Amino acid sequence: MINKTELEEREYLEVIKEKLLLAIKRADDSVKQFSTELRQNKEYIYEHQSGMDDADMVAAGQSINRMAFTGENSVARKKKLLKLGESPYFGRIDFLTDGETSSVYIGIYTFSDEKMQANLIYDWRAPISSLFYDFELGEAHYKTPSGNIRGEILLKRQYKIREGKMEFMIENAVNIHDDILQKELSKSSDDKMKNIVATIQRDQNAVIRNETASVMIIQGVAGSGKTSIALHRIAFLLYRFKDTISAKDILIISPNKVFADYISNVLPELGEEQIPEMGMEELAADLLENKFTFQSFFEQVSLLLDQHDPNFIERIQFKSSFEFLSKLNQYIIYIENNYFIFTELQVGKVIVPFPFILERFKAYHRIPLLKRFNEIVKDVQNYVRDATKRKLMGHEKAVIWEAVPRMFKINTLTDLYKDFYAWIGKSNLFKVDHGGRLEYADVFPMIYFKIRLEGIPAYQHVKHLLVDEMQDYTPVQYSVLSRIFTCKKTILGDVNQPVNPYSASSSEGIEQVFPQAEIVKLFRSYRSTFEITNFTLQISNNPNLIAMERHGEKPTSKGFENNREELEEIKNVIEQFKKSNHTSLGVICKTQEQAEFVFEQVKSTKVHLLTADSTSFKEGIIITTVHLAKGLEFDEVIVPFASARNYHTAMDRSMLYIACTRAMHRLTLSYTKERTSFLK
Repeated sequence: MINKTELEEREYLEVIKEKLLLAIKRADDSVKQFSTELRQNKEYIYEHQSGMDDADMVAAGQSINRMAFTGENSVARKKKLLKLGESPYFGRIDFLTDGETSSVYIGIYTFSDEKMQANLIYDWRAPISSLFYDFELGEAHYKTPSGNIRGEILLKRQYKIREGKMEFMIENAVNIHDDILQKELSKSSDDKMKNIVATIQRDQNAVIRNETASVMIIQGVAGSGKTSIALHRIAFLLYRFKDTISAKDILIISPNKVFADYISNVLPELGEEQIPEMGMEELAADLLENKFTFQSFFEQVSLLLDQHDPNFIERIQFKSSFEFLSKLNQYIIYIENNYFIFTELQVGKVIVPFPFILERFKAYHRIPLLKRFNEIVKDVQNYVRDATKRKLMGHEKAVIWEAVPRMFKINTLTDLYKDFYAWIGKSNLFKVDHGGRLEYADVFPMIYFKIRLEGIPAYQHVKHLLVDEMQDYTPVQYSVLSRIFTCKKTILGDVNQPVNPYSASSSEGIEQVFPQAEIVKLFRSYRSTFEITNFTLQISNNPNLIAMERHGEKPTSKGFENNREELEEIKNVIEQFKKSNHTSLGVICKTQEQAEFVFEQVKSTKVHLLTADSTSFKEGIIITTVHLAKGLEFDEVIVPFASARNYHTAMDRSMLYIACTRAMHRLTLSYTKERTSFLK
């Protein structure tokens, strides 16, 4: 067994760093060589192009492309080696199998000794690395493409190596992961989400390495690391199926640009390229070909918080139900059977009988309803051509092109959607604003109609779809996603954290849309201290949530006689934060108006205001709304205006819970006059 003592481990680390430095130099030399050869080849082609034929030019172009590709690979390898130089590995297991013991060091990437033709460091995603996450000392096994490998773990160690120096080493403890986890969770937050390869827990590892699920639904409590797990799952799939899937083949549906920026570092840290992302509204605009203007989800939520209009709520609730989706499907069947008025059609002296037109209409049942007219027109033209034994005149074609669509009672998407509400006897549930914009609750039903009635091509280039904040999407939205994206999916969120409870989906509802899904539930919360987690459970109780035994300050809620006093306290807490070791403070307000008000009062203290147009997340002091804080975390959180007047509806309760669960180490609430009843 190599490296028995900590001193031997530190000496071995120096050996590995030396080997990495040599590998970095070789990679650097390779990059320079390819760069020189590429430049020389381009110069040669430029100087001799007049004497080169087409075949020579094609061959030269292919040679340059190959050289550029190889050079890019050398650059990528150098980046990985530099990253390994900072922290070569974080774990080790000694595994006995078939009478031989192997010391397996585990890091972010694989690193091999070319002379010995052996791995010095194994990628955390390699099959053997799963032993580190799934087992303690004793009998263990791991899966490979060729079968199960069984053996015994004789030793297990975990290291913290930063900037090439070993800070500490933990050995053989049954709670080895918990010890490291406690150290990591006690640190301050960053402006970007970090990888968690050193602290992946057994249940998380099972989710990450699941290769077979066509749809995986991850229901995780606040702070369970579900987004991070989903991103590590993507990294694993890119490693496992690197010959058939790449980063550009994956799409992330993210709640907003700030969140997209916050998670943007995880995959590059794991050696993978950045993955394309888009919001639901971008997807909607694309699917509707930018022919409709509509309210955003942010605007919908803001209106609900500002006005709490019962009619608006009724419209949203109805359009977020399975009953609504069922009615849409019933209507589509109804119009197919009743809105096509079959009559005989006279073209010159030829009469096309209505049974023929009906038969052709039904023959194209696989084609979206409004797209069948073109096919029926062609068939009618053929019928007339056969009857007259000649080519059709221009005016005869015009008669047919005009008459066939007229047989359908309504033939525009918008008019059919309006007619749907008349058909169900609820015309009052369809509203557009003065600018003709659709309400957000109508956007995806309109897209669903477009899919069913006109057809929309599937996004075939996407091979894996990741949908975050699953609770904020409706059955109609999921039905659209399932029809547009036929690939495998990872869907994650927390049903206890809806931004808009009037349109929220439950786990059961999402499972109903994806009956084939594998469901994983994560109950352990890692983000907040034990005290903060218990405090948030007063607001929204979840008996299944398991709080991490990491202790800290108790949350405080402070009452004041007026807004001026409350704002002074917020400024005091900000000043205390500046003197602390913490790096991020979130002042999380219920509405954008409140956030802008606080910002105006304290902006002299170098704070950042997040709005719906913000595209990046920064360290320091952030003032924002609950909606935009979704998925983010801060060392400290202030929740101002936690009064009975400001937080009193079901939606407010949800907002307050989300705001408080953003805090990692310290939570302060303030209010004027009477405290909200959600705080016991």
